[in-house]
Amino acid sequence: MTKEQKAQIIEDLSQKFSTKNYFYITDASGLSVEKINKFRKLCYKKGIEYQVVKNSLIKKALANLNTDYTPFNQSVLKGFSGILFADAGNAPAKLLKEFHKEAGKGNERPVFKGASIDGGLFIGADNLDILSNLKSKNELIGDIIGLLQSPAKNVVSALQSGGNKLAGIVKTLSEKAE
Repeated sequence: MTKEQKAQIIEDLSQKFSTKNYFYITDASGLSVEKINKFRKLCYKKGIEYQVVKNSLIKKALANLNTDYTPFNQSVLKGFSGILFADAGNAPAKLLKEFHKEAGKGNERPVFKGASIDGGLFIGADNLDILSNLKSKNELIGDIIGLLQSPAKNVVSALQSGGNKLAGIVKTLSEKAE
């Protein structure tokens, strides 16, 4: 690979890292060509971009950003690395868990190495479950709207039922008065 090609890859990666708030690093070494192609197809279906890049180029691209990726560089960027770029923070984690489930027990490849979610670093395979259970921004907004609507609905229903009770009491009192 020429210096110009490497510089172009670094520039492209830097741009992706700066525009995408979520990326995951995986290790897919040991997967057969058939399985890696199946993984790529699954990524494509889910709208996740998967790219295999040399660690040295990833490090140089991350160095161009404002976030400190030193812990990432020390423990995640070793060996074979593939990058998953997504628009939702939990989408790659769910994809990895789905792929592992299909592959069967003891066949957890590609291995989750680390992720950056809005500048927060998650390192190690034990974080995969945590990340897969994260709610997306739209899911959180929906939950908040539901919580905000709930008290208003309770007030309206209380007022409606209270009005019926009040009308019933007035009717009973008027009947007794007659």
